[in-house]
Amino acid sequence: QVQWVESGGGLVQAGGSLRLSCVTPGRPFNYAVSWFRQAPEAEREEVASIGAAGLSTWYTGSVKGRFTISRNSDKTTFYLQMDDLKPEDTAVYYCNAEEINRRTSWGQGTQVVVSS
Repeated sequence: QVQWVESGGGLVQAGGSLRLSCVTPGRPFNYAVSWFRQAPEAEREEVASIGAAGLSTWYTGSVKGRFTISRNSDKTTFYLQMDDLKPEDTAVYYCNAEEINRRTSWGQGTQVVVSS
């Protein structure tokens, strides 16, 4: 089963940037991948996705123009570049398959805290 290992989170001031990484140790993931986030007392939401070929991307409205999803060529590492961060971006960030029926167990996630 594919495992997801997220990293790169931290504490940053509003307007700052972070680059999150998500690794699938030892094996490529050949399908579309999404980044999700879950703020305290909120539902987990999908924020960005990248297609299997790495050519198509999607962003939820609140992050469009600020976040960029990408991956490496061997499909083992997926990135989320986050610029112009806002306090409302504070959440634990996760990655997993975009398609519900391809999702595996969630990783630990990586905490992002944006101070105002």
